[in-house]
Amino acid sequence: QVQLVESGGGSVQAGGSLRISCAASGFTYSTYSMGWFRRPPGKEREGVAHIYGGGDRTYYADSVKDRFTISRDNAKNTLYLQMNNLKPEDTAMYFCAARHHSRDSWVWTWQGSYNYWGQGTQVTVSS
Repeated sequence: QVQLVESGGGSVQAGGSLRISCAASGFTYSTYSMGWFRRPPGKEREGVAHIYGGGDRTYYADSVKDRFTISRDNAKNTLYLQMNNLKPEDTAMYFCAARHHSRDSWVWTWQGSYNYWGQGTQVTVSS
């Protein structure tokens, strides 16, 4: 049974930091690229960051570049998102998603290309 379970969300003041995690199980984690997406209140879900199975390539949305860092620990089957200098506009439900490495040439922000999704963790940034 495939599971993606996010954790680490919470409330933080603007300028603060937070690290969220995603624990994966039920599939061969290292053969899947992973992504973080978020859905701000009243808006559509959007791509935040993406990392290849080996961790050798990453992609970021322009809005989070130089503030967020995506990483993974294949020994622990866990994905991370380190978020620094948080802004109120980062407030959202954050989701992790997995897609097989055979789709690595596909646009990483295409949500339909992902095989599995987590339930999300809430991040709230106050001004």
